[in-house]
Amino acid sequence: MLDFRNYTQLSLELTAPRLLVIGANGEGKSNLLEAVELLGSLRSQRSSHDRDLIRHGQSRALVRGWCADDDSPGADGPAPQLNQLELELEMRRQGGRQARRNGRTLERQLDLVGPLRCVGFSALDLELVRGEPALRRQWLDRVVLQLEPVYGELLARYGRLLRQRSQLLRRGLSQGEQQLTSLLDAFDLQMALIGTRLHRRRRRALARLQPLAAAWQERLSGGRERLELRYQAGSRLEGEEAEAPWREALLEQLLRQRPEERRLGVCQVGPQRDEVALLLGEEPARRFGSAGQQRTLVLALKLAELELVQQLWGEPPLLLLDDVLAELDPKRQELLLEVVGKGHQCLVSATHLTSFSATWQGGDSQLVRICRGALADSDHEP
Repeated sequence: MLDFRNYTQLSLELTAPRLLVIGANGEGKSNLLEAVELLGSLRSQRSSHDRDLIRHGQSRALVRGWCADDDSPGADGPAPQLNQLELELEMRRQGGRQARRNGRTLERQLDLVGPLRCVGFSALDLELVRGEPALRRQWLDRVVLQLEPVYGELLARYGRLLRQRSQLLRRGLSQGEQQLTSLLDAFDLQMALIGTRLHRRRRRALARLQPLAAAWQERLSGGRERLELRYQAGSRLEGEEAEAPWREALLEQLLRQRPEERRLGVCQVGPQRDEVALLLGEEPARRFGSAGQQRTLVLALKLAELELVQQLWGEPPLLLLDDVLAELDPKRQELLLEVVGKGHQCLVSATHLTSFSATWQGGDSQLVRICRGALADSDHEP
């Protein structure tokens, strides 16, 4: 890692199933986990701008990692060979990003996604229940991206369309009403197509998460709580899931809302207005859940996400726990450790080693201390 956030340079080899990253606030421990998440998904939960990721005064940042590459020849061939796969992402202040795989520059950044699957759980996720709908949309988007890497391309395309159409609504055109109407018609055709594909994937992913999350909530609450995840689309989507009728319905809604949107300068329908309702029983957890219930709910969501990714791909994802164990009581800490077990590699950050139970500090853990964006010391048996 070079010139990433507050790191000038860092090289770290993981030698145990669990890596415990200890450091005071602001020293860089969260930045280390962020770099791993970025390499695995091309996305950061903490920033949407690459300029925030590049160390002050530098023109670029580089994140490089190695993971196992399952080069499976097929059912009737020899046993799969696990090879080392090098992944690299370079972010530049001028010229955007460049992704490389085994030293080869990729035409599409998206082709970097897949080998290093990560599920992250940070203090920011504790706002999933209480926060604004955008936080829940972003969480669901990260889940879908783990299941279908092509989803990132759909999101990017829709985001560009939405920004351009909103600018058109606000500014209009000097060429006149007919030209503006033609352009809006063209935008709406594309937004209906891409928007429908986003809606379908979000709803499908939430339906797969629902039974897993409900089971975890029941287990974590001792059978006292029933969790329901409900997809509330930002468009009126009736009937069974099907692309053609949903696309036509979304197109019709965009046309009907156009006078109001031109007055407000903002798009009123589409996936950017989706909500994920989190219900305990029939009551919204955001309004009626206690702090403990909300914390348990977020943990249930993350455990469901971990389980779903493993079910789909057949391999456990890397788990990133950023300063959250202190938010969990010892019982939930031990349950999380039981779930992770030895089958998952886990990177965990905290301000103090005492944040971890004795089991977390056991012989399967590697300890590093971070101070001012550098390794202070390390120990394989904390």
